[in-house]
Amino acid sequence: MVSVIRVAVLYGGMSTEHSISCISAASVMQHMPADYEVFPIGITRDGVWVEGTTDPVNGVALPEVPAGREVALSINPTRKGQIFDVATGESIACVDVVFPVLHGKYGEDGTVQGLLELAGVPYVGPGVLASACGMDKEYTKKLVAAENIAITREVILDGRAVLDDDERDYLGLPVFVKPANGGSSIGVSKVSSWDDFPAAYDLAHESDSKVIVEAELVGDEVEVGVLERPDGTIAASLPAKLNGTEDSEEGFYGFETKYLEEGVTATIPAPFDEATTAQLQDMAVTCFKALNCKSLARVDFFVTKDGPVLNEVNTMPGFTAISMYPQVWAATGVDYPELLDTLVRTALR
Repeated sequence: MVSVIRVAVLYGGMSTEHSISCISAASVMQHMPADYEVFPIGITRDGVWVEGTTDPVNGVALPEVPAGREVALSINPTRKGQIFDVATGESIACVDVVFPVLHGKYGEDGTVQGLLELAGVPYVGPGVLASACGMDKEYTKKLVAAENIAITREVILDGRAVLDDDERDYLGLPVFVKPANGGSSIGVSKVSSWDDFPAAYDLAHESDSKVIVEAELVGDEVEVGVLERPDGTIAASLPAKLNGTEDSEEGFYGFETKYLEEGVTATIPAPFDEATTAQLQDMAVTCFKALNCKSLARVDFFVTKDGPVLNEVNTMPGFTAISMYPQVWAATGVDYPELLDTLVRTALR
């Protein structure tokens, strides 16, 4: 193991979650262990890789990656980890591992993971298959349902924009209309009248060509972190119960509520009995394995009167200061720097 670990932190990107990625990355770099060397790389909304900064937020509520010195990671495995100035061809850094703090399309969906596999560079987070399936809510649910994890009623709209009468009867009201590929609740609407469905569909369709319509789940919203350690063992955190998600102006745990408001709090550990807590942790690990994840994931559930039901799996969860993934691990006894150290050393393994 090298004495000083050099980490390239990727942030920004071409997805609708560009700004959230910048905020997450700022928090990651702020909490990185002191004996690590960080080389920040910003990705503009146009997809250009530029030399970044360790403070990509700089006091802005929704930051953007500006244009700058264009850089590129060598995809030649014999020059593993080399980062070049595109204009001059000069090698300006060599990193041991990449931490892609990227959310959404072209970052969390297997595309960047595939690039890093080609380049032969270790990286934090699940691989290509898990990232792709974790991003697509349709395939997430197909894989976890095969492991007997409960999921809600849903209809996939791929190439059509309407529900027939039988589908409406099957789903009932209210429903949630979502892009099949996306995160941070961008493009998500709660529909309580079918008259409002076309507008909700159009909003979701702006983010993805495939739209998923889910029956409402009633129960406590709960999030569980899953972490792979360098020795290969997989652990689940204490669960967090979200409070106040339905009291927001959006009426659910939407983008504004997650990132721009302060009304939602979390109870960690969630106030469940030992059996329910153990069940949630076991289910989270089962979902992690069903998608063939490695490194980390955050698994979200609704605890209904009939038991826990999967909401979604996040293969690169938010890492902002108020994000649940660092919070649940801190409550489980793993502070933020130790969490990052574990993720990096697992990648290097």
